[in-house]
Amino acid sequence: MGMSTHRPELTRRGLLAGFSRSAAAASLAAVAAPLALASSGSPALAGEPIFSRIDLRGGHDADLAGLLPGVADDQSRRFQLAINEAAANGRILRLPPGSFVVSNIDLPDGARILGVPGATRLIYGGRGHLMLAEGARRIELSGLTLDGANQRLGSHVTGLIHLRGVADAVIEDVELSGSAGHGLTLEGSGGRVNRSEISGAGLAGIYAVESRGLAITDNVVRDCANGGILVHRWSVGEDGTMIARNRVMRIASRAGGTGQNGNGINIFRAGNVMVTDNHVSDCAFSAIRANSASNIQIVSNQAIRSGETAIYAEFSFEGAVIASNLIDGGTVGVSVANFNEGGRLAAVTGNIIRNLTDRGPYPAEYAGFGIGIAIEADAAVTGNVIEGAPKWGVLMGWGPFLRAVNFSSNTLRDCNAGVAVSVVEGAGSALISDNMFDQVPGGAVIGCRWNEVVTKDLAKTGAGKFAHLTVERNAVS
Repeated sequence: MGMSTHRPELTRRGLLAGFSRSAAAASLAAVAAPLALASSGSPALAGEPIFSRIDLRGGHDADLAGLLPGVADDQSRRFQLAINEAAANGRILRLPPGSFVVSNIDLPDGARILGVPGATRLIYGGRGHLMLAEGARRIELSGLTLDGANQRLGSHVTGLIHLRGVADAVIEDVELSGSAGHGLTLEGSGGRVNRSEISGAGLAGIYAVESRGLAITDNVVRDCANGGILVHRWSVGEDGTMIARNRVMRIASRAGGTGQNGNGINIFRAGNVMVTDNHVSDCAFSAIRANSASNIQIVSNQAIRSGETAIYAEFSFEGAVIASNLIDGGTVGVSVANFNEGGRLAAVTGNIIRNLTDRGPYPAEYAGFGIGIAIEADAAVTGNVIEGAPKWGVLMGWGPFLRAVNFSSNTLRDCNAGVAVSVVEGAGSALISDNMFDQVPGGAVIGCRWNEVVTKDLAKTGAGKFAHLTVERNAVS
């Protein structure tokens, strides 16, 4: 007789019970580990809450909502249902690698969408907008590649992603390309845009208007048709946006004009904005242009191969700090202009300006091109180095629009002429002292009536004839 064996029956109930016991044991182990570490006084967890390393928000997998990557069909309805459900339950919609064709996605308050960076791709189907949020407290988009496919946007939006009235918008590790309008529009919103790449926009890469404490940091914005990063307001007012450590390159001006378009970073009517540590290159017009923007700081940026004025503070503003920038290329290095419109009060210090050109993107007007620094009113210009200005190293004043300019301790070399200062009736006071002029065949300091040189070198003959000028202790070689 053979030996008999008894095998317990494998039932569905027993299998599920086994899974439940295993899951419970795993959960207890996960909680016990940080508890044990905390009780032992581990330095790694000192001051941290016990659950700081545990994602309590949970997730919501896309496949559970019926979304399938790589399907050619439009999945807008399923996508909308998935994000609505996830947001309603305070969960993250986690998308797998692959492509999804969607249109007209409305992001509810609390929407959080997380993809696999470089692998999760949302393609705009072309029926109005890709993503729109209005009046939300918080929206988060991360790890997504968004492709506008150059399809037309509806008149109700200006960007492939359009966030309107979002108190805390978080856009991180997002790649956005092929928008027919702006890449990203933030209207009346706050939050942050960082570590993202935006390219191929038909208008500007990032358009932020009426912002509320916005930060735009560590992004790449490139190959856009009319602008890089735009921070605007409908009317003059405090804005406070911080624009830092971005790389902006190859910005065109397809819509034309003489400076409205083609700027890498453009600030318009927005006060108290900081533009720091950005690398901006190959823009059709300015690398950084501030129009009617008071209390602007433009510090420690690189402006390379600008098509027109590299760094501009213009029109009605009060307060501009332009310091420690490296400017290589452009028709004018730094221009602080429009005293006639109320533009005044500036410190231009410690900049290096070189390799300028007298050939601009349109026929030359007013003083023309090939000038290192243009300055007009209530300003200190100190410690700058200007090399290679084909017209003038510095244009100081324009007709009667000159007042209280201190130009001291600067170095100018290899310029056609050094400082061209206004001697027109009504021009205000200017001090030109303790500067180094080297290789300035047209003169170190020359008096001008608008664009016409009307004096000999005042650094040699003195400025006694012009009571509003003090020219002293300059070295000319």
